[in-house]
Amino acid sequence: MPLYKVVTVFSTLIAVVSVVFGFMLLDAATLNVSFLGNFVRSVLAFVGLQIADGILSTVFAAVGLAIIAFGAGVYIIGTRFRARGMGKYQEDSGEDSNNNG
Repeated sequence: MPLYKVVTVFSTLIAVVSVVFGFMLLDAATLNVSFLGNFVRSVLAFVGLQIADGILSTVFAAVGLAIIAFGAGVYIIGTRFRARGMGKYQEDSGEDSNNNG
């Protein structure tokens, strides 16, 4: 049971942080007033790299969507984890699992 709690807590935490950060990247891709977008642009300018806004927006959007998908995948896998002694949902319901109508 302690392992179940650890997996549940951390998978949910990773999923939530991933989705929030993914939406921040999507915001940076679509708005020029985004804190994250302005920060990345200023860091790139400080380093001396000039990247077109269209390319930078595309990268922000692609990475944001990938991080959101990663967070969803972690959440899905985390919710499928069962500790020893835990049955399937249908087994615990007490209903007949026979679908004869």
